[in-house]
Amino acid sequence: MHLSKIIIFLKPILIAGAVLFLSSCSIVPQGNYTALAEKERQLVPEWPVQEAGAEKSTVLNELISDPELESLIEEALQANPNLQQTLLTLKILGAQRRQTTADRLPWAQFDAGVDKDEGEDESYSSSLSISWEVDLWKKLADSEGAAVMDEAEQQALLEAARISLTAEVMKEWLGLISDRSTINIEKLRLENLEKNEIYILQRYRSGIGTMEDLDSARTSTAVSRASLEGYQENLSQRQRTLKTLLGRIGSTDLTAKASYPEVLTPLADLPDQTLQRRPDLQAAYFAIKAANLRTSVAYKELLPSISLKAALEDIGDSPQSMLLSDPVWALLGQLTAPVFQAGKLKAAAEVAELKTAQSYEAYRETLLEAINEVENALSLEQSITRRKNHITSALASARNSLERYQESYRSGLVDILDLLIVQEKTFDLASQLNTLIYERLTNRINLGLALGLGVEK
Repeated sequence: MHLSKIIIFLKPILIAGAVLFLSSCSIVPQGNYTALAEKERQLVPEWPVQEAGAEKSTVLNELISDPELESLIEEALQANPNLQQTLLTLKILGAQRRQTTADRLPWAQFDAGVDKDEGEDESYSSSLSISWEVDLWKKLADSEGAAVMDEAEQQALLEAARISLTAEVMKEWLGLISDRSTINIEKLRLENLEKNEIYILQRYRSGIGTMEDLDSARTSTAVSRASLEGYQENLSQRQRTLKTLLGRIGSTDLTAKASYPEVLTPLADLPDQTLQRRPDLQAAYFAIKAANLRTSVAYKELLPSISLKAALEDIGDSPQSMLLSDPVWALLGQLTAPVFQAGKLKAAAEVAELKTAQSYEAYRETLLEAINEVENALSLEQSITRRKNHITSALASARNSLERYQESYRSGLVDILDLLIVQEKTFDLASQLNTLIYERLTNRINLGLALGLGVEK
């Protein structure tokens, strides 16, 4: 069959399809949720002014420079099972996207067989068919685009999971230092209380002290021992939590450094730059685009479809016939259109459009959470700094007061209860200072997380 005959054969189908296309343009929805999402992000006002000392950084794990921590982060990124599941999900979506791409391409099928009836000779047959759906409305292209957006969304979610895991490892590692410092403070408290108890016991045996003084000292010592047990268990639990993040199985304990490292304060960029960098917002944006494309596909399901099929067939009494040596060929063009499905396709299109609106609202929710995280972290940095300064000043005064009370107690000018109260206040302030230092350093990591700092690959 000549090309001109093929064109004449397909001409009525193409004309009918074009007419239906022009008459159905109004079916496709006009909502543009991606533009609305971008407009929402650009409306965010500037962040609160940071105090001097913030430094420009685009990588989260650069906030702390420590070889041991870098090794732990690398181990977690390689072995954490939750992160590996996210990576496998991305690979699955990649394979599904390739499946969708294949729907747009022609496909061929070859069949061959041998038939033999009773009393008759064998007959050999073979056929080769090539089919292709004409993507007249770009429905298949939209399906592929939605799959591409799904893959992009999962890629962003994978990056968000990498960043979140890195932040968790950093905070738990700092937590080990905090727990160890808390234990050291409690050990000093207990050591001091035990010395007081021995001293009071000696005074009691000498007839100077009272049984009430000895009971008070023993009560404080027992309470301190109980607290120390709790702090040590907290340290053990944090070690187990960190090993879980690392994907590590075994009984090897993770050691804590003797002192806190320096943690840089990340500098906040302009809101639009900051928010565009956050992978969770990127994922939510890609989800809107994917849902929007699927809405387009759902509406285009209401339109007719055109498919072409070419077939070669050969039947003979020898195996040579299976090689299509003298085939008969045919060309078929088919136009199909939905006529009556009780509103099923239209309802599916409405569902898809509502899911797009739902994705847009999910984006807005993520955006509001992101703004709240940044503003809270910036505000908390300043608040903790002021509180730390006040506690540092109070601790210095408490230590001076403790020295004076110890001398007064030895001189008999104050009783044991006054001394124990001052000691408790001093060690409580030291514990509060340690907690504030830990909170300030972890808040800087949270600030980096909120500002969308990435992870060095």
